[in-house]
Amino acid sequence: MTSGAPQLLIDAGNSRIKWAMVTANGVQIAAGALAHGGTDQAQRATQWANLPAPGGAWLSNVAGDTVAARIAALLDAHWPKLPLITIRARERQCGVTNSYTTPHALGSDRWAGMIGAHAAFPGEHLLIATFGTATTLEALRADGCFVGGLIAPGWTLMMRSLGEHTAQLPTLDANAARGLLGTAGTQDAARHGPFFATDTPRSLSAGCTLAQAGLVERTWRDLQDEWQVSIRLVVGGGAADEVASALKVPHTRHDSLVLSGLALIASQRASEDGA
Repeated sequence: MTSGAPQLLIDAGNSRIKWAMVTANGVQIAAGALAHGGTDQAQRATQWANLPAPGGAWLSNVAGDTVAARIAALLDAHWPKLPLITIRARERQCGVTNSYTTPHALGSDRWAGMIGAHAAFPGEHLLIATFGTATTLEALRADGCFVGGLIAPGWTLMMRSLGEHTAQLPTLDANAARGLLGTAGTQDAARHGPFFATDTPRSLSAGCTLAQAGLVERTWRDLQDEWQVSIRLVVGGGAADEVASALKVPHTRHDSLVLSGLALIASQRASEDGA
């Protein structure tokens, strides 16, 4: 890893791969996303063509060994012998303490995201809700103590599961469901309320959206009652627009917590190496 060189940060999730390149002091140079599948080479060639050579790459990967191998091959094809560091959750890092009974079992994306959130909202108690393939919730105290979390099926996964496991319900993808959400209940809102729909696809889309929102709102209220303090709800992820539209509690949007956390982890490592 070259001291002072920019760093490439990679967040490999189950739906897509997000990346950013940052300078040694954390300023973002460029960012983008790669889709899983056979077009990685072309995407990489287009997005990384004019970037400076990084000193190292930092990877959070929850998408499995096949994706990890593909990322390593892409990096080697573009920047041969580039150091690649795959992060894992630890007991303690960058001001965050992990209360998982087996700290390394916590997903690296959740760990990096909490590190990013703790730095982004210093001195605040947080509930972090990420709406990806899975919906995850993390309760993070102002002192950096992660006390625990929840995992549920994500918005798209909920809809897909209903379609695949019932005989008469359609299988909705995210694009189709987004188009339906904006019109759910518009004809009958005065009679039934804003989210009650009068056809099956809209009923399914709206029902899964409210299920996600209800989980978050219940958790946020229960956590405030237990801790007896104000808690900032931070939301992000691919389905954040859809779920946030149904939330009836205050919330803050942040879509780069994992990459921000990776930048902090890389910076801490550079400081340790230079000490």
